[in-house]
Amino acid sequence: QVQLVESGGGLVQAGGSLRLSCAASGRTFSSYAMGWFRQAPGKEREFVAAIFRSASSTYYADSVKGRFTISRDNAKNTVYLQMNSLIPEDTAVYYCVAGRPLGVGSYYRPNSYDYWGQGTQVTVSS
Repeated sequence: QVQLVESGGGLVQAGGSLRLSCAASGRTFSSYAMGWFRQAPGKEREFVAAIFRSASSTYYADSVKGRFTISRDNAKNTVYLQMNSLIPEDTAVYYCVAGRPLGVGSYYRPNSYDYWGQGTQVTVSS
């Protein structure tokens, strides 16, 4: 069992930056791929970014590529999402996820992840 707790959300002006953190419980953190999804009001949950167990590979949604960076520290059981050049369209609840996706395509699908955090709100004002 893995428990995920997100932090770092808040209100920021367009063009600003935020860094989300996700602390995971359990001793098997390094055996899981980690990722972030987000859900805006009235919209479906969408993939944001993911990182392989060893951090050797990362994946990004086209909408955040070049602005967001996912990283992980397996010694601290923590995954991060550095968000730069934020725009109002980034406003959403951001969820940390853990799982064992099979194949590159599966990293982008929410049903590839077994564990979800409760989410942290990110609001970008124009």
